[in-house]
Amino acid sequence: MLSEQFLQELKLRNDIEGVISSYVPVKRRGRNLVCLCPFHNEKSPSFTVYPDNQSFYCFGCGTGGDVITFIRRVENLEYIEAVKLLADRAGLAMPEDGYDDRAARMKSRVLEANRETARFYFSCLMSPMGKQALEYLRGRGLSDATIRRFGLGFAPDSWDMTLRHLTQKGFTREELAAACIAVQSSKDKTRYFDQFRGRVMFPIIDIRGNVIAFGGRIMGEGGPKYLNSPDTPVFKKSRNLFALNLAKATKENVLILAEGYMDVIALHQGGFGNAVATLGTSLTSEQARLISQYANTVVIAYDSDGAGQAATKRAINIFGEIGLKVKVLSMTGAKDPDEYIKKYGSQRFKLLIDGSDSAMNFEIEKIRSQYDLDTAEGKVAYLKDFVAFMAGISSEIERDVYISRTAEEMRVEKSTLLLQVDHAIRQRTRSAEKKQARDLSTFAVDKKDRSDPERSRNIRAALAEERLIAILFKNPDYRDYLLSRISPEEFITAFNRQVFSCLCDRLEENESLDMIALSAVFDQAQMGRISGIIAAADGQNFTRDEAEDYIKVIKDQAKQKTPQELAQMNDQELKQYIAGLAGKKPKATL
Repeated sequence: MLSEQFLQELKLRNDIEGVISSYVPVKRRGRNLVCLCPFHNEKSPSFTVYPDNQSFYCFGCGTGGDVITFIRRVENLEYIEAVKLLADRAGLAMPEDGYDDRAARMKSRVLEANRETARFYFSCLMSPMGKQALEYLRGRGLSDATIRRFGLGFAPDSWDMTLRHLTQKGFTREELAAACIAVQSSKDKTRYFDQFRGRVMFPIIDIRGNVIAFGGRIMGEGGPKYLNSPDTPVFKKSRNLFALNLAKATKENVLILAEGYMDVIALHQGGFGNAVATLGTSLTSEQARLISQYANTVVIAYDSDGAGQAATKRAINIFGEIGLKVKVLSMTGAKDPDEYIKKYGSQRFKLLIDGSDSAMNFEIEKIRSQYDLDTAEGKVAYLKDFVAFMAGISSEIERDVYISRTAEEMRVEKSTLLLQVDHAIRQRTRSAEKKQARDLSTFAVDKKDRSDPERSRNIRAALAEERLIAILFKNPDYRDYLLSRISPEEFITAFNRQVFSCLCDRLEENESLDMIALSAVFDQAQMGRISGIIAAADGQNFTRDEAEDYIKVIKDQAKQKTPQELAQMNDQELKQYIAGLAGKKPKATL
């Protein structure tokens, strides 16, 4: 366990406002700060940062915790790795001992195995066994310099050649299975075989220069065409981008987002070193936020087919939610950037990028294409959809420009469209405010809690327990008084019992109740629950009378019988039990 002194110093040097604002733009709202949640898609900010107690909580998805919890989630790190990152950020030396770093050691071994695997695949590509793969890559127009720059390789068409090479290098089969370089047989648990066989290999490298995963492509017919590493201790495909390690080095404020590895490699070879791609999945909000850290504009260069256009529309919506400027590439005569550059060259592709249309025009044209504008019905239907689309645009200047243009094109009064858009905006605002109010008032029964049968069966007692926990956070001097009235063992729900007991024990040892200290004791999901308890009580000052009311609720709940116990009572016992429950209404509001 890390010392209290070290954690306090870590907290002082890593103010949660500064850390979170380095990942997402935040706005001040009273004493606190708000922003769009970096962990789920939303249009109205429900993510709140509390500088007073150095915590955060999202009323939309229930994520919460301290600065360590935030770094763990946003960087996909284990606890001690997050502490190390924050210590490095603050120039603070880590203690020599005092923690169990088995998970960190496994991650380190997986990264070492990945690096050695990438070297092995490259050597195989350059050997006689890789002749077909090398000819395939050269046939796709890649130069030897590009092949080396991206570290491309070849996975031997063998069941265990890669496995044998790596075990000879000192890696265990368990480590290779954790890296998903090897796969354990489902029939014989003692047997392992290579994950990738007979494929051209694309190493995936993170922004720190670590090989974190692989993508493999077949050279002939059959499937799957691409085989990508699944999630591992060092890799989450939804949070990484292919070639971002190279693209960020260009220092440009624009990134080109393509669909696949070959598109990106062709773009880089053609002089567009700011190209990246997702990793076998649709664009995620995490990837969009990662892009926003390195660019203020993204050019979407997806395939021109139907699936590519659908993916483009989805990507526009995701980028729009985080405030990135979006342009859309319109390619004719080729289905993707790789084919376009081969047919027309890099200079023409540069003209294509320079002339790329805004996402706004792309969306408006998509709406227009659905209606026959030569008919009155078609015009009305189009304008209704146009108004709804404009209501979702945050920039007043952009709205005014496109409303003016559309009013002129459709030969309608601009003032009429403005009135309709303003009405739609007001409706959206009211809906968002109602949703936020519901989130704020009912945080304690979020989706995770609804799946918790113990809590849902005892919701009134659970809420009272959470108020007592909040009281203890705000008034640590109440500890002895509260323990004289109720013990942790009397709590109905196990989690609240654990939290209350932990807080009381820490106070008895004269230790702080700082969130940063609790993150060493509770996991990320539990920290979210604790943060929610604190967030619900923000701005409230509790009295001892209110504490008494909450204690009464818990004790009354404890007296209530289960259905099984009630079924075993005789008539007289049941009457006495019902009479004993009568008239017990606590004063404090839950």
